[in-house]
Amino acid sequence: MNPSRTNPAQTNSARAMVRTSGLLLVLALLCLPWADFSVQTQSPGRELTKLMQGLFMPVWPETGTLLSALLNTLAFAFEGVALGAIWGFVLALLYRWQAVRLFAASIRAVHELFWALIFIQLFGLSTPAGVLAIAVPYAGIFAKVYGELFEEVDPAPGQALPAGTSRLSALLFTTLPQAWPHLAAYTRYRLECGLRSSAVLGFIGLPTLGYHLESLLRQGFYAEGAVYFYALLVLIATLPWWCHRRALPVFLIGSVLWLPPLTSLNPALMARFLTHDIVPAPLRAGDPSSLLPWLSQLWFDQIAPGLGNTLVLAMLALVVMALIGLLSFPMVSRLFGHRASRGAGHLLLVVLRSLPEYLLAFMALILLGPSMLPAVLALGLHNGAIVGHLVGQYSNALQLRDDASRGLNRYFFEVLPRQYRLFLAFTLYRFETVIRETAILGMLGIPTLGFFIDSAFSEFRFDRALVLLIATALLNIAVDAAARRLRQRLHLNQPLHYC
Repeated sequence: MNPSRTNPAQTNSARAMVRTSGLLLVLALLCLPWADFSVQTQSPGRELTKLMQGLFMPVWPETGTLLSALLNTLAFAFEGVALGAIWGFVLALLYRWQAVRLFAASIRAVHELFWALIFIQLFGLSTPAGVLAIAVPYAGIFAKVYGELFEEVDPAPGQALPAGTSRLSALLFTTLPQAWPHLAAYTRYRLECGLRSSAVLGFIGLPTLGYHLESLLRQGFYAEGAVYFYALLVLIATLPWWCHRRALPVFLIGSVLWLPPLTSLNPALMARFLTHDIVPAPLRAGDPSSLLPWLSQLWFDQIAPGLGNTLVLAMLALVVMALIGLLSFPMVSRLFGHRASRGAGHLLLVVLRSLPEYLLAFMALILLGPSMLPAVLALGLHNGAIVGHLVGQYSNALQLRDDASRGLNRYFFEVLPRQYRLFLAFTLYRFETVIRETAILGMLGIPTLGFFIDSAFSEFRFDRALVLLIATALLNIAVDAAARRLRQRLHLNQPLHYC
């Protein structure tokens, strides 16, 4: 390109993106001294060999047990996503109000597993606990996405309506018909996320596929756990083939019949939890003057270390995610390789993005021991596969000259410069998810905020757990706002609803 014809605005934008990328890399490097990457197992190679042998030679479990776990996973996902979509739709209609935006941001900032720990205290290990654990944070997510989709519709049809037309009529006849295809597509995408969330609920005792995976893998029964692993992988990877629009009502009705969202309530127990257990200890003891020292000690002992480790882990995972995204998108792009290589690339990325980060981290933890390394690998692999898949799909729309270079020159000088803006947008968007997932990985023994939250629940110190959950939510909200402002400043706003 002739330098004299270069657009100054594009040049400045490119420099800003390069500076931002460099800054993020420097911040990650500064986090390295505080990262624990030690391998604490005596023979990770031997354990990996046993794991691979189990995956290649699975032992079929009792069919009834496998089928029950599979149906439970589906039922929790369908009921939770359906309820979350209904609540989210209602909130989206009011999303222009700041209070509704803050409420939606607050409930989606807390991970499903944390919500599950709360609802288990109220309802026990029951269907409502699992359904609500998915529905509540998903309602906040649906509210945001649905609200943004409503704002993006063409206003012209609404402006053409006669004066005095009610808001309900305008919604039904102008806004909803335009937004509906995107609403339906996003809801189906969110169902895939719901299946992953449903499986992970098994790690805290709910009877999904994750329950059997956690139990068998922890005991080293890899061959027995392999079938549950493959069942989860196939269930999520084949979702577009079996989850058709017309079949959704049937699946939902079947889910309610299989797992009715009913449980016996103990009003006294619920009242005690809401009015006594979560009240800070100094206030329960009638000593308000001790509240500030109590909070101060909690800050220095748990909140500050948890926040620090959460940010360190997230920044390192961000770099790994970015590297994997950059390396993997050519694997699925028609601009590189051939049909066989792209098929293998698609298969690899489908596996990595279908498996929940929590499950990947748990498997890495068994091999490497409790440190930040399993979490960084799990977060980087899962989210990097998503970024690589999305960038690779968008790269298929590029048109190159007939005499365009090939190999590494094509990657570095033809494709990457034209896709880097999109890559950076997806990476920053996924960073918000990385922060949210980083906290929950503390339940595996990594000292993030989730570690201290899980410990507080285990010790029945629900007042501490509540303060730690608030700190987690505030961190997620702050990162979400910072990432959004950075994307706007770099003009990186892209159709990110399906990221």
